Amino acid sequence: MRVEVRLESGAGELRSLQGWLRSDPDVRRFAVVEARGSTPRPGEMGTALDVLQLVTDNGWSAASFVMALVAWRRTRPQRPRVEIRRGDTVVVLTDCSPEEIERAARALDAATDEDRDT
Repeated sequence: MRVEVRLESGAGELRSLQGWLRSDPDVRRFAVVEARGSTPRPGEMGTALDVLQLVTDNGWSAASFVMALVAWRRTRPQRPRVEIRRGDTVVVLTDCSPEEIERAARALDAATDEDRDT
């Protein structure tokens, strides 16, 4: 199963998040985290590294993953918008309110269940 994470900020922030996720024991145990370049949209040049890709296994927890993202985001002076994509499901973290965190975890769990059903 694959999860992609995009930030509205630059490659430096992406590398910071990659390091954070790799050091989080819950994420590290159930996912491989790699920085990748995405395919640019028509008219865009794209950047070398603009997306984190996680390859997860069955022990992956959406709630733990979202909490790791929220914890990292709170350490940033400019708290970037975080977009998480799993299959056709897209979740955006902007204010990281308890309601937003719960919605994100539920949506990613539902996407995980869909992956298992196919």
